[in-house]
Amino acid sequence: MSFSPKNILVCGGSGFIGSNFIRYVYNKYSDYKIFNLDLLTYAGNPVNLADVEEKENKKNPTNQRYFFLYGDICDGVLLANIFEKYSFDVVINFAAESHVDRSFVNVFDFIRTNVEGVRSLMEATRKYKISRFIQISTDEIYGSVPEGFSTEDMPLRPSNPYAASKAAADLLVQSYIRTYQIPALIVRGSNNYGPFQYPEKMIPLAISNIIEGKKMPVHGSGEHRRTWIHVNDFCSAIDVVLHKAPDYSIYNASGEEKTNLEIIKIIAQHLKSPENYKEHTKDRPGADLRYAPDSSKLRSELGWLPKCQIESGLRDVIEWYSDNQDWWKTIKNSEAFQSHYQKQSKAEYF
Repeated sequence: MSFSPKNILVCGGSGFIGSNFIRYVYNKYSDYKIFNLDLLTYAGNPVNLADVEEKENKKNPTNQRYFFLYGDICDGVLLANIFEKYSFDVVINFAAESHVDRSFVNVFDFIRTNVEGVRSLMEATRKYKISRFIQISTDEIYGSVPEGFSTEDMPLRPSNPYAASKAAADLLVQSYIRTYQIPALIVRGSNNYGPFQYPEKMIPLAISNIIEGKKMPVHGSGEHRRTWIHVNDFCSAIDVVLHKAPDYSIYNASGEEKTNLEIIKIIAQHLKSPENYKEHTKDRPGADLRYAPDSSKLRSELGWLPKCQIESGLRDVIEWYSDNQDWWKTIKNSEAFQSHYQKQSKAEYF
């Protein structure tokens, strides 16, 4: 199968993965128009796409290929207006509340965006007969996997409110596929890392804390195992699914398996930090010890292969955060971040 969209609606395109995907598509497909719908909540940052905006500002307006649309995916009236105004070929939904820690203190936001938002998008996709819808999901919906690997047909056993909201979204998409034959697909990614990742996440928090001379808080023993994928590799996975996958498919996209401590140790070694670079905090409630999605289906059916090894990928990311300290310091020095980080670092709500 070969699918060639011209007008792409990216929901949540100002966040970490969404902005990297927009940049990826913008640089690779010179004839695609990209529309970024984002509410610009705490992790959505217009600066993430400043380079794309700069290129667009130099163009004649008739030749522009990137357009920002401010709005909420839960707003059905707004969706109806923009779906009528623009002829989208495909909708790709990155919009989500995604930080597990925050789901413990305000689950409503997660249900609203991650479930109700997806329902609104599915309704618009159905009403306006969009040719393809891609839901960006997570391997956390499978729950902890002590042995073996999670395949796409395994039962969903989410262990925390964030994962439960994403599992609900996947099931909602599948229900629209079965009920209305919506041409939808789901891509379940493992732990992404890369440039422009909001510094509440483990890798950018570790890098920035060590640069600032602060300790890195480590949940529990730190022996939790995750598979790590560079955001560029994840973007290439979405790319191949967008253009080659048959309708109604689900694919896992994963990288290399490492413990949290192994990742933090690599970062500390690259930054030549002192031995006391970390402090252990109380573990998250219901913490999953291992995620292990099997991406062999994506590799065998669509020929996808990740290019970035974890060691070289982390080295590049450390260099990016070292060279772009103004970006993350602006975030970390904000009142909103400071308030949350104090709770997170002290594990007050665990």
